[in-house]
Amino acid sequence: MVTPCAQILLVEDDLSHCTILQALMTGWGYRVSVAHHGLEAVEKVKSQPFDLVLSDVRMAEMDGIALLKVIKAYNPAIPILIMTAYSNVESAVEAIKAGAYDYLTKPLDFDMLRLTLERALEHTSLKTENLALKQRLLFDDQNMIGRSKPMRQLMEMIAMIAPSEATVLISGESGTGKELIAKVVHANSLRKEQPLVSVNCAALSESLLESELFGHEKGAFTGADKRREGRFMVANGGTLFLDEIGEISPLMQVKLLRAIQEREIQRVGSNQTLSVDVRLIAATNRDLLADVEAGKFRQDLYYRLNVVTVELPPLRQRGEDIPLLAMHFLTKFAERNRKKVKGFTPQAMDLLVKYPWPGNVRELENSIERGVILLTGDFISEKELPLSISQCAEPLPIQSEKQLLIQPLEQLEKEAILAALEKTAGNKTEAARQLGITRKTLLAKLHK
Repeated sequence: MVTPCAQILLVEDDLSHCTILQALMTGWGYRVSVAHHGLEAVEKVKSQPFDLVLSDVRMAEMDGIALLKVIKAYNPAIPILIMTAYSNVESAVEAIKAGAYDYLTKPLDFDMLRLTLERALEHTSLKTENLALKQRLLFDDQNMIGRSKPMRQLMEMIAMIAPSEATVLISGESGTGKELIAKVVHANSLRKEQPLVSVNCAALSESLLESELFGHEKGAFTGADKRREGRFMVANGGTLFLDEIGEISPLMQVKLLRAIQEREIQRVGSNQTLSVDVRLIAATNRDLLADVEAGKFRQDLYYRLNVVTVELPPLRQRGEDIPLLAMHFLTKFAERNRKKVKGFTPQAMDLLVKYPWPGNVRELENSIERGVILLTGDFISEKELPLSISQCAEPLPIQSEKQLLIQPLEQLEKEAILAALEKTAGNKTEAARQLGITRKTLLAKLHK
């Protein structure tokens, strides 16, 4: 069965063989683009999406194995089929080890080619559907987006701890999504039909936080004109999420510890003890163990909270997830702002992937929202990204004054061109832009 409108990139330097294969696959219902060498293929993969790459092994400039490695580093999800001569099966084995989906020996059996194409495309489609299904079953409507190793490990851990009654401590830098994790844990727990109640401990003074958590009686303090239930009682039977737990005062640490240990609370201004049944999830961006050692956080409370710890990886350790998150936010804000946005330019996506994201996912989300709002065309480019990101592009390496004095100008020019091509993975258009010359001039210099 042909995947509807599947886009295939054919990489073949034999013009006659290339023409035959292109006509054949087009007749089978595929959309086929052609590249006659590896560097051209890299440019095309970075400029438009492909569902599959079919490449010869033996080519000038960049062979099929090198091309395979470059494409897999750029987008590991693209299935790649390798064509090799029957006498050169060693290359095929190397290709499989490097991540190729399969290999075909020349002269090609066209029936086998068609079957292999269908299997590869179907396999990719099923992997995508299975991943989406697993995330839908486990995480409902939560935005748990990512296929990187840290995210897969995080999802597996949440799947194990969510059905339990264990207290959970979520740690991670600001902007990594700690509240989202709390929502996911609750949504997959046995308490999911009961409320999830959130309190930001850093946003309230000590007296207000005590009233917020435990409630107060009428007349307990100035302005308390009626009895008020605290968040513990509102969350009774459900889950209480305490964000920024590391910011609470020593006195509140004592009162919170008692509530957790005894499962009992007292409203401010009351001597009556009330039983509560809540599952506690706490979050912090501080190193609580260091605070314990410094005497800033109670050790007994720390161990009460730290039954299960979930550590959220910063976005800079999840580079593989950045394109997925960026497209998710783009779709979200394009719909919200009633704009038709097709995606990102390759240069913009390259900047997003390389940027260190000190503000993590929250910063990425804000950056994409800004880009969508400022966009007047179809694709977000580096012009729509914040300056902190667009100015993060690495400058070309500058050689020392000593080298400049002792090296011929022609040699310096050659090294600058090679460095630019290496940095852009062979993308001549981008290399020319970074060198400040036209593509035509670059090609002339390369020919020379």
